[in-house]
Amino acid sequence: MLGLLICLVAFAQSPRAGAEIYTVDDGYCLGRLFDGIGAISGGGATSKLLVNYPDTQRREILDYLFKPNFGSSLQILKVEIGGDGQSTDGTESSHMHSPEDENYRRGYEWWLMVEAKKRNPAIKIYALSWAFPGWLNKEGQRNPYTYANVTAGYVIKWIQGAHTHYGISVDYVGIWNEKVYDRNYVITLRRELDRAGLHHVLVVAPDAPLINDWKICPDILKDPELAKAVNIVGCHYPGTLTTTAAIETGKPLWASEDYSTFNDLSGGGCWARILNQNYVNGNITATIAWNLIASYYDTLPYTREGLMTAETPWSGHYVVESPIWMTAHTTQFTEIGWSYLRHRYGSGHLAGGGSYVSLTSPDRNQLTIVLETMSHDHSQCIRPPLPEYNVTKQDVFMQLKGNFANISSLQVWRSALKFGDASSEFFQNHGEIKVVDGRVKLQLNVDELVTLTTVTTGNKGSHPDPPPDTEFPLPYKEDFENYVEDMEPYNFAQQTGVFEVHSDGNHGNMMRQMVLQIPIYWCSAEKLNLAITMIGSETWSDIAIIVDARLPSNTSAAEGYFLAARVNQGGCWVYQSRGVFIFVDPVREMFAVYGSIDKTVFLAEGSTGTMTSHGWNTLSLSLKSTWANGSVNGRMLFNVTVPEETSNGFVGLGTTSWGYADFDNIYIDNPGSHL
Repeated sequence: MLGLLICLVAFAQSPRAGAEIYTVDDGYCLGRLFDGIGAISGGGATSKLLVNYPDTQRREILDYLFKPNFGSSLQILKVEIGGDGQSTDGTESSHMHSPEDENYRRGYEWWLMVEAKKRNPAIKIYALSWAFPGWLNKEGQRNPYTYANVTAGYVIKWIQGAHTHYGISVDYVGIWNEKVYDRNYVITLRRELDRAGLHHVLVVAPDAPLINDWKICPDILKDPELAKAVNIVGCHYPGTLTTTAAIETGKPLWASEDYSTFNDLSGGGCWARILNQNYVNGNITATIAWNLIASYYDTLPYTREGLMTAETPWSGHYVVESPIWMTAHTTQFTEIGWSYLRHRYGSGHLAGGGSYVSLTSPDRNQLTIVLETMSHDHSQCIRPPLPEYNVTKQDVFMQLKGNFANISSLQVWRSALKFGDASSEFFQNHGEIKVVDGRVKLQLNVDELVTLTTVTTGNKGSHPDPPPDTEFPLPYKEDFENYVEDMEPYNFAQQTGVFEVHSDGNHGNMMRQMVLQIPIYWCSAEKLNLAITMIGSETWSDIAIIVDARLPSNTSAAEGYFLAARVNQGGCWVYQSRGVFIFVDPVREMFAVYGSIDKTVFLAEGSTGTMTSHGWNTLSLSLKSTWANGSVNGRMLFNVTVPEETSNGFVGLGTTSWGYADFDNIYIDNPGSHL
């Protein structure tokens, strides 16, 4: 087996003159502690469609993500603390919509953490807020730090809720995703965690993007109180680099969000390169991918930027992408708490391009060496720009010393990315290589990832092929009767606001929009002060929708509701959506039709006729080719020409302001032939 495309041979003779010899030696003290490799669910709603996969396929997907010695064998799971605000691909529900509210059934991150722990009890849990509910905001501001103790209490309740309701112990907590940190809040959060007996929960700060670099580090060096509060310095997309000040803090340095790259072969190359070079170049000891799994509608922002893909739960289809196996090269042969070997004594750059890292167990009985030769053009991540460099085919001579001098053999695992007609190879076991006098020779080709290890438990897990992919099925019907209270309905991708299942006496279950005021938002999606959820396919063009809608009879009701088709934008850019939107005010018995969600493209308006102001009304909207018509309670209201740019998109519904509104008996199908 060792005679395949890679040459791995032991050598007793000396390497040729001028050949590079790489020493692997623990005798010069060890490097930094290894803190793990992980991935993010959230930031936001990136695992949305995973929840309602068929049981068999869902278990299989979770195995590939979390099961030790099977797939990626992740060591850290980072999740969003839902804040009722859009956080990239959707909104995640807060556990506290209001100060009086406290609910730990909402959302799916609880379920995901339980499933991860079920497969790997040792996995570390990291929590971070992207948005915060509006009640934490001081009027006229967008700032969760104003009442630092209140916001800290809100976060701590989430941490406590995870333990009380699900038995999940949270290990790390962040500040506010990719926003400027606040010194007082960081110190307050650490103090309140300690007061709550949560001494074990470590604070990661600032979770800032590359533009802010490691700028908290000079502050830590000159501020002992801040230094005491921050346990770990986390930077997003560091480009494998840190700073002198970051090193001088003496704190663990993490790429607390990284990767975010389309998960094709080049995405796998990006991930393989930074997993090694984050340590080699920057002394970064944990790398966490955004995102865990691309389980959101394909045309939402940052499509397929997960370690694997599962975006059609109705079909059960999923794809185990290359980053899963790139991860396994490290995670299946290390544990959190191992140590990197020092630069030049087990970690560094390869002379022909690429890098290598070595890690050892606390007792120094186990050794894992990971080498990568990813080329520039086949390993570019989405950010930051990657400077040019060259990689060539090369011979690598390794000399094991210190506690490793007596190792007699190493297991060999290899991945080779092929960008022509040849097939790539992912995480294949090439058997055992003998080590003679501590010496090993490898011949590495370009775009390869190789692990040499004393660990013998590595395994490339597999499940039967999943079912084939299919389009969203029509007709689609939903009456919400098969859900429990507070659940987020399947397949509905909330973009602003929060839509949950609730029950109302004799009526039964329905879907209710729950956000009553603008959240402390993360991006600009909420700027229109309305709530929208979407469903279906971005490819839908000719489509018909019927829905029952109601404004509750209380002071917290929204001003109105709307139904839409061909909605062509989501995520942080949902406020720019084009489509056909019928906005209805049941109190004033008026309607208006627009070709845009921001109401800048006017199409029609008028009276709806008699409506029940705070009771149920039936809305319908039908589009075919360049025509659209709609009705309320069976009364045809309009028949208009659709703008040319409004050609296809999702079905949407929502509220015209913040406030409660109910939706039920949703029916979507191809339009009738009368259009």
